[in-house]
Amino acid sequence: MVGGSSPSGPTIVFEKEGMKKLDIQEVKEFISNQSLETKIYIGCDSERYKSNNIWYADYILAIVIHIDGKHGCKLFGEVIKEKDFDQKVNRPRLRLMNEVYKLSELYLKLADVLVDRHVEVHLDINPDSRFGSNCVMQEAIGYIRGTCNVVPMVKPKAFAASYAADRLKYLNVA
Repeated sequence: MVGGSSPSGPTIVFEKEGMKKLDIQEVKEFISNQSLETKIYIGCDSERYKSNNIWYADYILAIVIHIDGKHGCKLFGEVIKEKDFDQKVNRPRLRLMNEVYKLSELYLKLADVLVDRHVEVHLDINPDSRFGSNCVMQEAIGYIRGTCNVVPMVKPKAFAASYAADRLKYLNVA
């Protein structure tokens, strides 16, 4: 599958070995079958690594569905592997904005079943300027507000990105 583009050509998107692709229809049906009190949290995290002298990023998308807002949760997600073209490891602007773009796209795919529900978009971004993720905070918040019409949560309130997506990659259940 070919994704966006970069200075050196198209970004190749790979499915992560052992992980199934997120079935949007399955997620929509599950949400539709829940009460309006059910809360939905959408988050994304990424991890950069080098393989065969090429930099890659795993983007982990997580949808946490808190049943009736007080019972257990159902977790949906997927891991997407892409080449990473960030030049500054300590200020990963491109990779962080890719997280934001993927979240926005996921939100829009689910939008018709999110109406009249409590929905939060969680960004794995630290508001503290001492941390590298802060380099895109205003841009990321503005993008989500503009495309999804919601005010996103950032750390420490962004558990769907900071915890759920972060752990999902290693659960091998997505």
